[in-house]
Amino acid sequence: MDHPEHLPAAPPLDAESAAGRTDAYFLKTKEIIGKNGDTEVTYAVFMRRPVLCAPKLAFDWLEGMAASRGTSFKIEPRFKEGDWVGAGEPLFTVTGSFFHLVDLETVLLQRLGPACVAAYNAFTMCVDLPKVGFLAMEARHCAGQEMAEMMAYAAYVGSAAAERAVGAVGFIGNATSATAHYFGKSSGLGTMPHALIGYANSTVKAAEMFHAAFPTQDLVVLVDYFGHEITDALEVCRRFPELAAAGRIAFRLDTHGGRFIEGLDTAKAYSVLERHAPHALRGYRTETELRNLVGTGVTAAAIFHFREAMDQAGFSKTRIIVSSGFGPAKCKVMAVAGAPIDVIGTGSYLPENWAETYATADIIAYNGVPRVKVGREFLLPR
Repeated sequence: MDHPEHLPAAPPLDAESAAGRTDAYFLKTKEIIGKNGDTEVTYAVFMRRPVLCAPKLAFDWLEGMAASRGTSFKIEPRFKEGDWVGAGEPLFTVTGSFFHLVDLETVLLQRLGPACVAAYNAFTMCVDLPKVGFLAMEARHCAGQEMAEMMAYAAYVGSAAAERAVGAVGFIGNATSATAHYFGKSSGLGTMPHALIGYANSTVKAAEMFHAAFPTQDLVVLVDYFGHEITDALEVCRRFPELAAAGRIAFRLDTHGGRFIEGLDTAKAYSVLERHAPHALRGYRTETELRNLVGTGVTAAAIFHFREAMDQAGFSKTRIIVSSGFGPAKCKVMAVAGAPIDVIGTGSYLPENWAETYATADIIAYNGVPRVKVGREFLLPR
């Protein structure tokens, strides 16, 4: 995936808005500097866990603020976008007026850390399942559009890095038009929510409504609403045999964790895995991994079971889209099992432990003279 040239810059905040979002002690320091004289400083910005470098939104904001203040900052990246960065390694340094930099730290770090962790997660998922396409469905889990923009950018960075590393398909699109540009699209992707199935009171009827409204689009149908994933999927295929034969029907499995997919129970799930991926059953290490193999919800056994039913009925060209909790750990299990997945819809690449997203900045030089607080000497250039 090439870097889209049309990625928009992060909008700069005006001085008043930036001040309202800034820690008070930075504002007080700015006032003190104004009364006692400015100096040039160099900040080193780092994180405490391994991440992928995803700095564009932070850089855009810094540059926008510098321009609005009639100054300039020297930003020196230590890594390229998408590079793996170890814990404690500075991602970049920024040098400029202390007076103009000191009150920018809060928002700068907000625009960096979460994106780097989410990019790392997206990369891991794409590398583990290189032949699977991913659809970014995180918008509903974000705390507003700023976060949604950051997470979509992160998915793009992680996906592009996975494509470079292993030729992964990666993220093929996302759910909203506002951030579709990160995936080279003009609009979000998606077909029907559960609400449409309920409105139609029939999975087949909902499919008919969708096809009538969007006849040129592939038909992607949710099949878990009534708990008849296989029965309803087969009915849709028989209603639209030409689409099924042309590979233009996909079924989205989103069965919640409170029940098994139609036709499965614990014993049958084990039997399915013994037929298709016995090595996965013999190699699991945690109870969570075992649940993702043979438990309730969208598991490896459920996906194999569904694929078997479609193939046995003669609908082998139908595709399977899965969703429901597909984060790095679940994707790893699916990779080990070799589950027959075509596309994964995920918002679970978002950081699970928010404390891991905290980025940190420390001044490492004043007027070019190295100086840093005790314990952070590792930030100094070697």
